[in-house]
Amino acid sequence: MPDTPPIDQRQLDAVAVDAVLRRLAHRASPPWLHTEVARRMAERLQIIRLQPVRIVDWWSFLGASAEVLSQAYPDAHRVLVEPSAALAQLSRDAQRTPWWSPKRWRKESVEVKLESDDLGEPAQLLWANMMLHQIKDPPRLISRWQKAIAADGFVMFSCLGPGTLRELRAIYASVGWSDPTPAFVDMHDLGDMLVHAGFADPVMDQETITLSWPTPQAMLDELRSLGGNTAPGRFQALRTPRWRARLEQELEASSGPDGRIAMRFEVAYGHAFKAMPKVQAGQPTTVSLDEMRSLVRTRRR
Repeated sequence: MPDTPPIDQRQLDAVAVDAVLRRLAHRASPPWLHTEVARRMAERLQIIRLQPVRIVDWWSFLGASAEVLSQAYPDAHRVLVEPSAALAQLSRDAQRTPWWSPKRWRKESVEVKLESDDLGEPAQLLWANMMLHQIKDPPRLISRWQKAIAADGFVMFSCLGPGTLRELRAIYASVGWSDPTPAFVDMHDLGDMLVHAGFADPVMDQETITLSWPTPQAMLDELRSLGGNTAPGRFQALRTPRWRARLEQELEASSGPDGRIAMRFEVAYGHAFKAMPKVQAGQPTTVSLDEMRSLVRTRRR
């Protein structure tokens, strides 16, 4: 195992990320793309035999995964972890159901926490959909995930990869503008981070999702719903109407034969297991009470 993770910290403006999260907290629903990726990631759960009794859903509201996790593991206790108080409130509000809804008779066990909170006993599944690309220090977060998972539990996540919005980056480069996105981490580097954090048997794969729009305005509206440019080198001041008109002109010029503007999003998927602690002959082994309880539950199942 290497002494240091493959990437220390990304070139990412944490202040800009906070501003994006504050803006997205005013939305009534998570981005459509996040919902679609959550559905696709949930299909991968079919290969996992372990049935979690406790699930940590990281950045739950924007991850748009409550429904797929509830369907996959209806009896599991879910801990929804949010990066801000505003998003935590959205997660709480999403749990409320009208008096006539059949969900009121389904005794779902859900609690909402902030990232800074103690997450309690280890979980068998830590799920993080479409959020890791917004993290400045991915190795540090992945190490925290490893500590939050019970032995034999697993992590499953998705995030944007380097192929995302290449067409838009090419347009910006052709006219001499700074990058419209931060640099995204390659899935192979993410796999190395998993190994460094102590995960076993990491599996990484990726797919490309192409979205298209009839007008530049429709495209820009959708990109804004996904977040914003959090690269430190982005243009810091307000743009002018002339700049906006030039951007729309360039986007229209890039449209295909059908007149629609297409952009590709590379989505990386990863999962890995937390290995059982290794015992060396003659060496004392310390196991926490929470881990011992989790091991006993796993053996009983």
